[in-house]
Amino acid sequence: MGTGLILSLTAVILWGVLAIPLKLSVEFIDATTLTWTRFTFAFLFTLIIQASFGRLKQFLTLEVKDFVRLGLAGIFLTGNYVTFVWCLEYIAPGTAQLNFQVAPFYLAIGGILFFKEPVNAKKWVCFGALACGMLMFFHPSLNTSASDAAILTGVMIVQFSTISWSIYALIQKSMGSKLSPANSLMFIYFLGILILLPWSHSSILGTLNAEQYGIVLFCCCNTLIAYGAFAMALKRWKTIQVSAMLGLTPIVTFMSTAVCVLFQWWPDHIVSDNLEPLSFAGIVLVVASVAGVQFMSAGKTVFKKKRLSPD
Repeated sequence: MGTGLILSLTAVILWGVLAIPLKLSVEFIDATTLTWTRFTFAFLFTLIIQASFGRLKQFLTLEVKDFVRLGLAGIFLTGNYVTFVWCLEYIAPGTAQLNFQVAPFYLAIGGILFFKEPVNAKKWVCFGALACGMLMFFHPSLNTSASDAAILTGVMIVQFSTISWSIYALIQKSMGSKLSPANSLMFIYFLGILILLPWSHSSILGTLNAEQYGIVLFCCCNTLIAYGAFAMALKRWKTIQVSAMLGLTPIVTFMSTAVCVLFQWWPDHIVSDNLEPLSFAGIVLVVASVAGVQFMSAGKTVFKKKRLSPD
């Protein structure tokens, strides 16, 4: 459980803080170009590492249907990247995070339907509590002064982003027995580069200042490390365990926002969330629910090992 926990937490923390640089990036680079840059960086880095260790031979063992699956994963992940940044033009980051938090449930349902992962009643109770906790945490974001049309547009975009990401994650897990997580992601990144190239404007990168380059570089490194950790976690853990951990992402986002406000970083763009007591109660409920899923999964594994061990 230790390795899966570390990998999942790495992805959660990196995705949680990512909302800050993404919000800042909207001011100087479009979503398509930023996504193309992130994919290019991650692809080149992964290619060098995989080639250095002679791990590219795995692709020779794949069948046509495997490449089709990888292609679909690339299309859906690319759609997720672009549309999530795009939705921030219509709705606040908090509202976007709230809507994206249905992803853990899509992922858990996918694990049950496609990978036949067993889920007992206690785990369903934990997921129900997780949903309630997230609604409690985000309830201030449900009230907004933006126009109804803008809200509806933003919600539709972020829901497409959520579904795209969930489909990508399930395909990624299905490839675990045939291809290493790094090779799967490398192929997906390469496909994303090809898809976005006609609409990206790489010339923008030549006009950025030092701070803006730092923001773009952070986003690139975030892609490389977070998705690598997430893919490895999916290979080592059950889908329902990984999906439960994702419920912690908005809490990390809140904490990173609070740090920015405390040190007055980017005050014109990052403002305090001013959480109410109900939101803090939601944080406690989310953490407790995630812990419940993990402890039940760990306890079941230990019980199985004891039964299999000789007396």
